[in-house]
Amino acid sequence: MISFSKFFKENQSSQVAALLLLLLLLAIGGVPGYLTGRWQWKQPPPVTTLKELKQIRNAGLVLPGWQTIEQAEQQIGEHKWSLQVIKKEGSESQAILLLLPQNGPMDQPEVEWTDVNGWGRSRWGKWDIAQYRSAEFTVQPPAKLISKVETKVEARFFRAATPQQTFAVLQWYAMPGGGNPSPFHWFLADQLAQWRKQRTPWVGVSILIPMEPLGQVETSWPLAQSIGETVQAKLMADSL
Repeated sequence: MISFSKFFKENQSSQVAALLLLLLLLAIGGVPGYLTGRWQWKQPPPVTTLKELKQIRNAGLVLPGWQTIEQAEQQIGEHKWSLQVIKKEGSESQAILLLLPQNGPMDQPEVEWTDVNGWGRSRWGKWDIAQYRSAEFTVQPPAKLISKVETKVEARFFRAATPQQTFAVLQWYAMPGGGNPSPFHWFLADQLAQWRKQRTPWVGVSILIPMEPLGQVETSWPLAQSIGETVQAKLMADSL
C-alpha cells in the first residue's frame, strides 16, 4: 500500500488539490446536480458583472492594438455569440473573435466547442482538425485587482482545415482567475465561490486565425498567444 507521504511526493500539489475538491463535491452531491442541471441552491448568489457580460454580445470587445472591422451577433448552436472580425493595427494580420458571455446566474458552460466546430463546417465546409495540443499563456492582472500575481490561462490550440479556408484555433473559458477549456474547471471554481457567497463569471472564447492551407499551426502561435493575452486581459479588466 502506498503511504500518504509517498503519494504527495509523486503528485503535483495542483492535482492533489483537484482530487480533494472532487471528492468533497461528490460527497455533497454537487456533481449529480451539475450534470442534471438541478443546482442545490434554488437562488445562487448573483453574478455581479452580468450587465457587463451581456454587453459583449452586442458590442464585442475594444482591444488595444486591434481594429474591429465587423461585429454582430451570431447564432451558433443554441446560443448567440459575438462575432468580431479584427485587424492588427499597422499589419495585415486578421482574426475572427467569437465570444459567448454568461447570460444569466444559472447559465453554465457545456458543449460550446462542438457548437463552434459545427458552425465552422456549415460556413466553410467540414473541419479537418489536426496538430492539436494544449497551450498556456500568462496575463498581467488588471490594475483594479490588489493581487499582482500573473494569471495563467490553459487553452486548446489546433489547426482546422476546410475546403475553403484553414485556421489556427485557440479556445478557452475566460474567468476572473484565469482560463481553461474544460467546463468542469469552471464548475469547481464556481462551487468554491458560492461557498463564499460569490460567483465565477465566464466567457467562452474562440479565436480563428487564417493561415496557409494545411500549413504548420505552430507558425501562428505567436499571433494566437498575443491575441489570447489581449482578450483575457480585456475581459478581466472590464467584464469578469
